Amino acid sequence: MNQNLIIGTRGSDLALWQANFVKEKLATIGIDSEIKTIKTQGDNVQDLSFDKMEGKGFFTKEIEDALLRKEIDLAVHSHKDLETILPDGLKIAAVSERENPSDLLIIRREAVDVSLMLSLKARATVGTSSARRKSQLLAFRSDLQLKDLRGNVPTRVKKLKDGEYDAILVAAAGVKRLGLDLSEFHAEKLDPREFITAPAQGVLALQIREVDDELTEFPQQINDSNSSQTSKVERKVLNLFEGGCQLPLGVYCEKKDGMFHIWASAAPSWEQFPKRIYLKSETTEGLAKKAAEKLKDKSGAPVFVTRNLKEQSFFKRALEQNGYPVHGKSLIDFKAIEFNEVPETDWIFFSSKNSVRFFFEQQPQTGNAKFGAVGSATAKALRKYGVVPEFTGNSINTVEIGRAFAEVAKNEKVLFPQSKNSLKTVQQQFASDENLFDLITYETIESGEGQIPDTGVIVFTSPSNVRSYLNKKSISSEQKVIAIGNTTGKELEKHSISDYHLPWTSSEIALVDAVLSL
Repeated sequence: MNQNLIIGTRGSDLALWQANFVKEKLATIGIDSEIKTIKTQGDNVQDLSFDKMEGKGFFTKEIEDALLRKEIDLAVHSHKDLETILPDGLKIAAVSERENPSDLLIIRREAVDVSLMLSLKARATVGTSSARRKSQLLAFRSDLQLKDLRGNVPTRVKKLKDGEYDAILVAAAGVKRLGLDLSEFHAEKLDPREFITAPAQGVLALQIREVDDELTEFPQQINDSNSSQTSKVERKVLNLFEGGCQLPLGVYCEKKDGMFHIWASAAPSWEQFPKRIYLKSETTEGLAKKAAEKLKDKSGAPVFVTRNLKEQSFFKRALEQNGYPVHGKSLIDFKAIEFNEVPETDWIFFSSKNSVRFFFEQQPQTGNAKFGAVGSATAKALRKYGVVPEFTGNSINTVEIGRAFAEVAKNEKVLFPQSKNSLKTVQQQFASDENLFDLITYETIESGEGQIPDTGVIVFTSPSNVRSYLNKKSISSEQKVIAIGNTTGKELEKHSISDYHLPWTSSEIALVDAVLSL
């Protein structure tokens, strides 16, 4: 075998970074190589969005043709650009360790509004040519104005700098790999479980000819098994939808604590509201097929959630757009409790949206305190007051959140605005309560008003709502039950209800995923 391999790649800055990354990896195992750049259809056509371009493999076909003609020995691709069915005679020899898979929303400073979802001002103009990104952007923020955006990453950033857009969406991996300076902008890294990424985003694919058996062993030495497993699941879902990069489909899979977790979002076209799902499994076998079936399933059932819903609630819109009639009503009321002064602390930690509301309604002075939130819903409530928390919990288990926060705030003073009925689960995870201060800002009382409709799905948002519901109505074996978190689930178990589902976090988005995945 020729020991001086020729690596084929596109000529953009990012593609060259990727090819050089592989070249350096090969050098560590004693393989010399050189790089050959090849122009693709995607490079040549810059005035059309992907959904208007003909054919598939916009950024890969010409490179694959060169590989088949033996003009190159190894092709390096962004894995997300590759078709799921490869040309005859080619195979994927290895994949890289995954860089951060998130999408990055880069916003001009004057267009930032942290009180709104995605931190974008109302009716902002966002640049993207991706059908997947367009679909999810409009689902979260129907007021946004979308404008096509093409070119390599530095070119896109320059267009933003020149004022052609209020914000642009790009892959975080590309920005990191290029080391771009974004200090003049506000950058929001979007959670890939919420704003679901393209299949295999952040992964590099090393492609060779099937007959080159001797070459196979070298890429395998730099193969990342975890990336290989999860990206195969993501790309299998894409394959089952028979789509390319012009399809509004997002799939993200991760392996955590021995379990495979998958999030997916799909719509018939980018103008239509997507359906989202979340599944988990001990194995990848059949996981992609099950995810695709759930995404294609159009059956819906009436839903009752123990929460008052505004008309523009994402929970309400996402379910109704997918054929699930929604009834929302909190079965508890809240009463403010006045407080006189706030002790000066290093942190202020909020365990619910109501603790945020009743704290800030009294307009206390918070000094230079850092802010913590039990979850994304509470973090969102803080943003409405112009506060971006430095800690946000990422679990449905309050004990786990408490342990994580206790590690962050170790030896610092922490204030806990809370309900009179608080279980103080987060506080209990600290080794000592010497620097912890409780501040009672409200109390929870049962509401006796209104009728509870009969629905196929019930979503409980707190232990208090469980108790109030069961004081008024029973739950039948035909109804499907969702508990917002472990504490609410434990309350259900106290009433002999053990068959319930848990979302992946307590956020509104995760609750949507839980309902649509039933």
